[in-house]
Amino acid sequence: MVSPFSIPKCIVHMPHASRHIPLEFRDQFLLSDEDLMAERIRMTDAHTDDLFSFPPQEVRTLRFPMSRLLVDPERFEDDAREIMVQKGMGVLYTKTAHGDSLRRSLSPTERTRLLECFYRPHHARLTELVDDTLASHNRCLILDAHSFPSRPLPYEWDQSQNRPEICIGTDPFHTPKELEEACVNGFLARGYSVEVNRPFKGSLVPMAHFQVDRRVSSIMVEIRRDLYTDELTGRKIPRFKSIKKDLCCVLQGLWSS
Repeated sequence: MVSPFSIPKCIVHMPHASRHIPLEFRDQFLLSDEDLMAERIRMTDAHTDDLFSFPPQEVRTLRFPMSRLLVDPERFEDDAREIMVQKGMGVLYTKTAHGDSLRRSLSPTERTRLLECFYRPHHARLTELVDDTLASHNRCLILDAHSFPSRPLPYEWDQSQNRPEICIGTDPFHTPKELEEACVNGFLARGYSVEVNRPFKGSLVPMAHFQVDRRVSSIMVEIRRDLYTDELTGRKIPRFKSIKKDLCCVLQGLWSS
């Protein structure tokens, strides 16, 4: 039996780190193999599962194992609540980053299968991790781990070319001001340009706790991809190690205090 005192207070959530699309779902996508690979590179938060890796005694990690092009766990399941449906990027994407057709029409059975196989189990696990943490500590921090391209893609709401190196996403209910300030100041102290809720905003919280439980804190950290990867190939560049070191130094202070 695991002692409740050994359960970390922080959960690192990595929703967009995978490029994987199982072969059985390949027929849903209208792009050629080459174009689909390019779209996966474009839309994947490359290496965030490495950048945001911490010792298991410090955090518990939840990584979505599928490409966001198949199912996006960061979207509301109900399209009526999801603003990105306007871009063809609800929980099940229909458009590419450039607004082209990505996927054929899905039957209700196909949609339900994707949600039941991937989306709902992932959110059930996240809720379970949060509940375990609350039972042990009466508080829980969710770190929503992302990256973003150095130049805005056509689907993005914010088309400003001048992008910060670090984007901090917050939620009015679930991000205490002291948590936001600690994160922002930590990166500023290491020489990074930082903006809050630009070019992306918000931070994930399970629906069971969303807007009702202030014991659950959440903050999103997005790293600009050109700092640590070749954006065309998605491969790491030499600076990766130093970026990861800085990231660890800043973030470890959020749950160790």
